[in-house]
Amino acid sequence: MKAFLLAAGCGTRLRPLTDVTPKCLLPVRGKPLLETWLDLCACSGIEEVVINLHSHADSIEEYLRQHQPPVKVHVVREDTLLGSAGTLLANRALVESDPAFWVLYSDVLTNTNLGRMAEFHARHNPLATLGLYRVPDPSRCGVAIADQSGVIVDFEEKPKLPRSDWAFTGLMVASPRVLDFIPQRLPVDIGFDVLPSLVGSMMAYFIEDYVLDIGTLPNYQEAQRSWPGLECGASPLQQLAGPGVHLAGENV
Repeated sequence: MKAFLLAAGCGTRLRPLTDVTPKCLLPVRGKPLLETWLDLCACSGIEEVVINLHSHADSIEEYLRQHQPPVKVHVVREDTLLGSAGTLLANRALVESDPAFWVLYSDVLTNTNLGRMAEFHARHNPLATLGLYRVPDPSRCGVAIADQSGVIVDFEEKPKLPRSDWAFTGLMVASPRVLDFIPQRLPVDIGFDVLPSLVGSMMAYFIEDYVLDIGTLPNYQEAQRSWPGLECGASPLQQLAGPGVHLAGENV
């Protein structure tokens, strides 16, 4: 499978850390978040990863040049932010012939087994499967309600009056048919503009493993205390330039 790893955000809630360091290269217990994500993809059966860049793009590309990712990486720059769904639409040719693809938010830290979630999606074959977890403040999240069969019957991004504490983790397996539900405007967001249109055609995948949105300074500090690490045996990135990195239109 292929995955979109969304990494173009400016990380404004993590300033001043992100004034000089891109959010996806911030270390958690000494290891850049991007490295953790690529290791998790590798040990979950994801073979190709598309990373969109905007803020600090040069730094991230240089990091990838100096390291050998355990998966094939395509990097796409966005001079103007397209929004999370806009990135999918702009790069639909990479996934539209596949049975399914991943969407992963790079500012989420998790050690859940993505392979099991992909198997769940393949068994049920919905338009999309959303990883959900319980949060203490759902008004800051995309909130889902599922029926007894696991079908998501309501979704609202950042509701003022949440009706559930089950929130979207930023982990989604999608059918290419989802691309047809993305509005033709920019920027366009997955949570606000796409997922509400898929209600009744999405499945909930409930996650009890470690999940933490590190997009704020308190959560980033919490990650340093609580992150247990990955349980899979992916090899760490090596200090070598790898031929499996495709940057800005050229093989490196």
